[in-house]
Amino acid sequence: GTGIVTVVPDVAVLSLGVEARESTVEEAMDEAADAMDAVMAKLRAKGVADKDIKTEWFSIYPITEWIEDGHEVIVGYRVSNTVSIKIRDVDAAGEIIDAAAQAGGDLIRVQGVSFTVDDPSLYYVEARQEAMTDAKAKAQQLASLAGVGLGKAYYISESSGYYPIYADYAWESRGGDVAATTQISPGEMDITLSVQVAFAIQ
Repeated sequence: GTGIVTVVPDVAVLSLGVEARESTVEEAMDEAADAMDAVMAKLRAKGVADKDIKTEWFSIYPITEWIEDGHEVIVGYRVSNTVSIKIRDVDAAGEIIDAAAQAGGDLIRVQGVSFTVDDPSLYYVEARQEAMTDAKAKAQQLASLAGVGLGKAYYISESSGYYPIYADYAWESRGGDVAATTQISPGEMDITLSVQVAFAIQ
């Protein structure tokens, strides 16, 4: 049996970072660090808690080019720093994204935003009830078609899952400034729970 509960997400998860390219590692790291510091300061000013900011990826890679004699040479370095940010005020997601983009300037890299439920277990009770009702109704129909009675359940297994909603994000620069507040809509999402139930036959 399957139970499905449709809910409105209450959390936005933003993935963004900075990327700097310079001729030396030190220069690239300094530039990336300054940009990320500016982004973090803006996020905190917008009410994002430190516990809701998590580093997802940090890398230093050489930038190479092929020269005429067929050799590959290092011409610079690329430093990337990506973080995952949990935005608990979904209505403010667009404003926060734009603020972070402004703070990061040309070094900002906005990977995307997804929407989820902070505590899906709150909805599992309802989904579980629906799943058991669905399973029993199917079993009763099968028993009736087979000309037998339906006994007690002697085996129950549960599986559950929900999938975050992903949304594309894009902004354009106008005279060095980010365009008017980006509109972000979380929509709805389904929390699904399934049960397998075995009933005795009478």
